Amino acid sequence: MKNYIQHDPWKIIENDFDPAVNRVSESIFSIGNGKFGQRANFEESYSGDSLRGSYVAGVYYPDPTRVGWWKNGYPDYFAKVINSTNWIGIDVCIDGEQLDLAKCEIESFSRTLNMKEGYLLRRFVVSLASGKRVEVVAKRFVSIVDTDNGAIKYSVKLLNFSGTVEFSPYLDLDIFNSDSNYDEKFWQQKSHYVEPGLAYICGETLKTGFTLGVAMNYQLVCGDSEVVSTPELIEKDKYVANKVSATLAEGEEVTFYKYAAIISSLNCPVSDIEGFAKQSVADAKGKGFETMLAQHAAAWADKWSTADIRIEGDIAAQQGIRFNIFHMNQTYTGEDERLNIGPKGFTGEKYGGVTYWDTEAYGVPFYLKTADPKVARQLLIYRYHHLENAIKNAEKLGFNSGAALYPMVTINGEECHNEWEITFEEIHRNGAIAYAIYNYINHTGDEAYLAEYGLEVLIGISRFWCQRVQWSKRRNAYLMLGVTGPNEYENNVNNNWYTNYIARWTMQYTQQALAIVKQLDGQRYQQIIAKTKLNAKEDETSVWSDICEKIALPVDDETGVFIQHDGFMDKDLQPMSAIPKEQYPIHQHWSWDRILRSCYIKQADVMQGIYLFENEFERDTIKKNYDFYEPLTVHESSLSPCIHSILASSLGYQDLAYKFYLRTSRLDLDDYNNDTSDGLHITSMAGTWMSIVEGFGGVRVDNGVLSLKPFIPENWDSYAFKMIFRGVKLNIMVSNNDIIVENESENACELNLYGEMKKILPKSKVQQEINY
Repeated sequence: MKNYIQHDPWKIIENDFDPAVNRVSESIFSIGNGKFGQRANFEESYSGDSLRGSYVAGVYYPDPTRVGWWKNGYPDYFAKVINSTNWIGIDVCIDGEQLDLAKCEIESFSRTLNMKEGYLLRRFVVSLASGKRVEVVAKRFVSIVDTDNGAIKYSVKLLNFSGTVEFSPYLDLDIFNSDSNYDEKFWQQKSHYVEPGLAYICGETLKTGFTLGVAMNYQLVCGDSEVVSTPELIEKDKYVANKVSATLAEGEEVTFYKYAAIISSLNCPVSDIEGFAKQSVADAKGKGFETMLAQHAAAWADKWSTADIRIEGDIAAQQGIRFNIFHMNQTYTGEDERLNIGPKGFTGEKYGGVTYWDTEAYGVPFYLKTADPKVARQLLIYRYHHLENAIKNAEKLGFNSGAALYPMVTINGEECHNEWEITFEEIHRNGAIAYAIYNYINHTGDEAYLAEYGLEVLIGISRFWCQRVQWSKRRNAYLMLGVTGPNEYENNVNNNWYTNYIARWTMQYTQQALAIVKQLDGQRYQQIIAKTKLNAKEDETSVWSDICEKIALPVDDETGVFIQHDGFMDKDLQPMSAIPKEQYPIHQHWSWDRILRSCYIKQADVMQGIYLFENEFERDTIKKNYDFYEPLTVHESSLSPCIHSILASSLGYQDLAYKFYLRTSRLDLDDYNNDTSDGLHITSMAGTWMSIVEGFGGVRVDNGVLSLKPFIPENWDSYAFKMIFRGVKLNIMVSNNDIIVENESENACELNLYGEMKKILPKSKVQQEINY
């Protein structure tokens, strides 16, 4: 674990430069706007260790699969949201000496991510090899208002000499992905253009044919006056630049403004990209850096007005939650139904930037309560548009009749993951997608979504579960053989409890959905029945009911806990405390064979199911399972601590709930797992928010009824969170003495507070003593 980030409620601050953690900082200080994003690379040249990363949402490359042993059904490629044109670059020379922090004596350095206003600020003072001292202040942002634009303000002051500062702003398409399977480069240049004050470069991805046009312009200002300088024009393969200079006296400062427009063929006809990019960057320059930044900050203020969580008395926890909320909101905006949430967002390349089941299990709950319902709805529509591919994916594995298996990893609906125990066996992802449909409707009341999109998806998934189980005469039950549950430290197991449970739930919910749609919109119901040919050959729903009644969900007679999978209780059930500390994390110290034979659990498995369906179990049952499985869980997945924090809160294990919250909230800030250099854990960040709102706040929505059972961690003075429920914006404030629920909307709201129904009138509040 690293601990070099200064604690601050609204900022992420690095107060010294350590090259050894530069890649970690490049991830932590990343910025994005839902359309594109940028790692916190330096604008000026840096010859030290760095992972350069500029990413554009939805632009990907199908990197050929690389495996040691091919198996039927393997996808041909792993889709990757690839590194794209480097638009931030500004080479800086001081009297002919290149500014490079790897070659300078650094006197002072700070890097600050202002989360409240959404910008990155860097300050440093260096001595060059010649002894000349310069001060640099660099500020940049990618606009959430002008969403095709990024802007940089780069100021240089000469501290102990007079001289010439030379700026070379450039666009560089000659980039690579560090995770390329075969060390390929994925871009070819289509065109480039350079003139005084303007440059443009256009690239096309190999194979997928995405076109990306990037334009830049700039302004050089000294004092209150623009510096007029005839630029040197530079153009070479995949690279365009201008070179301008300013002569300064000692103590004088010059500021270089760079504006960029990033336009992809996802959002613009290829023939119009160049013209659109040039116009967009001209508009940005015309508006100006400060105006753009002010509008950007105002838009961030609007986001924080519904998503912020305020903590008094624990600055580390406060910083952690805001850091997570910030990255969730700059990764996904819900503006484009073709986009989804990559596990690393715009912060790194690991996992390819593509979609996992994490979106439905973790991302959807966050957006449901902090944004307009259309944001979460777009995530569901994304899956609806991929239904036909999910059916084809299932057909490749031998399923038929419209059975749908959604991919474990995808960007276009096709499976692109190539580890057999994940690709073929971690099929519980289907259940997460079905549950997200229910979760959305439960929160919003939007049952029309079922008729429009959701029911078709549920039918496809239920058909898959129906075909995936098999009847066992010996056990007089339906079994699910050869699966991998959420715990990826056990593969190819039989009857994973969570997978079986969510399969049963899906088939039950699909039948409820059929009845809802039939009553809601009979004509649409008949269209769906005709399209899917439901019950055309057999009474499918009766078969589903039979499976639901007889599917194997074994309980251990001795302990009374749900058996994670067949044979689990035969393992040597030693708690994780028996593992020597120097052997953590076990995936870096143990052989895979040893891990698979052990009882140790990577992340919530049985507990994942209990979290989703908590209202279906008695408290004593939840407690027995938690007390049994948590000590066996090593939490070596970023998705694990939050689930255990939420359930610990529900059970009254407040110290444990807080411990898991702090771990998940500062997972990347403190680099708990020594992997932040690869990028941040974006989808697990939603779990941090869930740990407070669903954990400490006790927020639940059962059958469309909102309930709260808050408690406050021992070392906090107070906390407050905001949420949206069925159009009502609520502000919940919890102290050591009482809870105040304020209705900030124009509509009345009913909720269950500590078991008692309360009605809160518009623009009013209720107050009650803490009761736990």
